[in-house]
Amino acid sequence: MDLVLAGGSVVTSLDHPTVVEGDVVVRGGRVVAVRGRGATDGRGATEGRGATDGRGATEGRGATDGRGATDGAEQIDCAGCVVVPGNVCAHHHLYSALARGMPYRLEPPEDFVQVLQRVWWRLDRALDAETVWASAASGAAEALLAGTTTIVDHHSSPSAVEGSLDALAEALAGLGARSILCYEVTDRDGADRAAAGLEESQRFLKEGQQPDLVRAMVGAHASFTLSETTLAACVSLAETFDAGIHIHVAEDAADERDSVARFGRRVVERLADAGALTERSLLAHCVHLDGREIELVLRGGAWVAHNPRSNMNNRVGRAPAVDLGARVTLGTDGIDGDMFAESRAAYWRGREHDPRITPEWVLARLAASARFAGERFGEPGLGRIEPGAPADLVVLEYDPPTPLTAESLGGHWMFGLSARNVRDVVVNGSVVVRDRCLVRVDERELRARSRELAERLWARLDGLRPHPFEPAGGA
Repeated sequence: MDLVLAGGSVVTSLDHPTVVEGDVVVRGGRVVAVRGRGATDGRGATEGRGATDGRGATEGRGATDGRGATDGAEQIDCAGCVVVPGNVCAHHHLYSALARGMPYRLEPPEDFVQVLQRVWWRLDRALDAETVWASAASGAAEALLAGTTTIVDHHSSPSAVEGSLDALAEALAGLGARSILCYEVTDRDGADRAAAGLEESQRFLKEGQQPDLVRAMVGAHASFTLSETTLAACVSLAETFDAGIHIHVAEDAADERDSVARFGRRVVERLADAGALTERSLLAHCVHLDGREIELVLRGGAWVAHNPRSNMNNRVGRAPAVDLGARVTLGTDGIDGDMFAESRAAYWRGREHDPRITPEWVLARLAASARFAGERFGEPGLGRIEPGAPADLVVLEYDPPTPLTAESLGGHWMFGLSARNVRDVVVNGSVVVRDRCLVRVDERELRARSRELAERLWARLDGLRPHPFEPAGGA
């Protein structure tokens, strides 16, 4: 169905921001025209694109850019609203969605490795097929309601490996979200589970991808839980399918100590030697990299997923995000799917330490997240609102007290906009959130089912002791 988002302030780009007053015309899942009064390029210049009637509506609203009229198109009134590209979460763990408020009855963790042993490596072992699906559906629903249209997920469920990526794909596509999925291959649960993770990854790469909404990568946990054999198998699989590796890198100093103790070199050096550092790689965190490792990341052209809220929560330190270049993206690491909150945390946390962190730098990180996802989908226009781009759009109900222009967008994003402003969400040309409600599922039923399954998950978790795996070199 054709769709017209009419009469709003349209942010056509976050990197080198541009704002247009007018209409966005959608056909066949793509933007076919952006028509309005004018665009600002951040320097005060405007480009005339047609008159309006004084109410934000464009004269000749039925006209497009020469590719046909929009008579009969669904009209969404965006007067008084801001239309932005859909946000991309470049690193998520949807399996954590049912952990919110989860009881914790063990000794408090004293370091990051103990957090993994006592919380997350117990939780992932407690997951079964039902809770894998419910976690994905619940987490993706909240992400869509927060204006996140694409989720790059890193999944783990050692007791329910086979078919787990299908469950994620079904849950996310059923809601209308885009996703880039992988299974977390690791040796921490033994050789059989590592082999099962590789098999699930290969099966999904062959069978599970969907042209419009689902893509796959090869997932690997982190250097300190990967043998040489398993890392080599991940690299081989990624090369075979030209898929890229999604891996945690030096999130905590324990990862670096382990790599030096076992292999005589630091984490990024090990990955580079193994062939895991390519332009298709996605390196999550990168908190404890030294100068040589940063140089290798830049030279290899890898993407980096910066997760500031998770880093603060786990007390692992600050990532050298600015030094890691233009391919730094933003993720939430399972905190939630709210990229407005993550981008504000990236600004405030980074600004406290580094004056190079500006609102515009953070907007560029959101744009980089979309470029990363666009590469996976073969959609270079993803993350922009321009003719030919996929129609992944978010309507924000936002009536600012000061002018919203290209020059002021960063300030509005950091100090005004939030997920509470999200009214409507469009993915691939389809409305998936309307008037703050999910379109394709019954939210009350989903939340009720998630609560029921969360109680069962927590009961199973109570029967699990801390995971025994220890990195070399000490925690």
